[in-house]
Amino acid sequence: MAVLLPEIETFLQCETPQAWIDEAKKPENMDILLIDHANCEKKAAFTALNLIMKYTELEDLQHKMSRLAREELRHFEQVAAIMKKRNVTYRYLEASKYADRLRQHLRKTAKERLTDILIIGAYIEARSCERFFRVAPHLDDELNYFYNALIKSEGRHYQDYLKLAEQYAGQSIDERIAFFGEVEKAAILTPDSVFRFHSGMPA
Repeated sequence: MAVLLPEIETFLQCETPQAWIDEAKKPENMDILLIDHANCEKKAAFTALNLIMKYTELEDLQHKMSRLAREELRHFEQVAAIMKKRNVTYRYLEASKYADRLRQHLRKTAKERLTDILIIGAYIEARSCERFFRVAPHLDDELNYFYNALIKSEGRHYQDYLKLAEQYAGQSIDERIAFFGEVEKAAILTPDSVFRFHSGMPA
């Protein structure tokens, strides 16, 4: 079994609620969990590619986001293969409000906006890592193994985002990290009308 990075437990302001885990392990929600996981991997790759396109002059960002995008697309392919094996039909799913609840606090100036985007990226990756860790023991052997295998890479993605945020901010980002920590915590503990991989408390 993979181990959750201790710094992720400190970074996140709350654990995934047991109510979410209870929903995730229900057989009737397994298709939704897999489909939304696939969507999350595509969105993560898109975010990384979008940063590459927008910030061409930032060499370290270009390198790390290129690597991250490749890994996220590989993870998408792996989820898609599991779905095909299980005859899970890929269909449209309305997204949860999790990411929107974080991104509504993006600042406007270019430098501050980049810092916020990278911090939000760190929180999304850290939460993904934590959710893989929390839910894996409650799933079947195949998904348990797969989700535990993803913990290391998702933890590295969290570190990459946070290091880039610190590098390009040019000043301490502790206050901004703390701010988004509270926003992320609220997003996780606020009831959501839909069950998704990053959704809040089941309504």
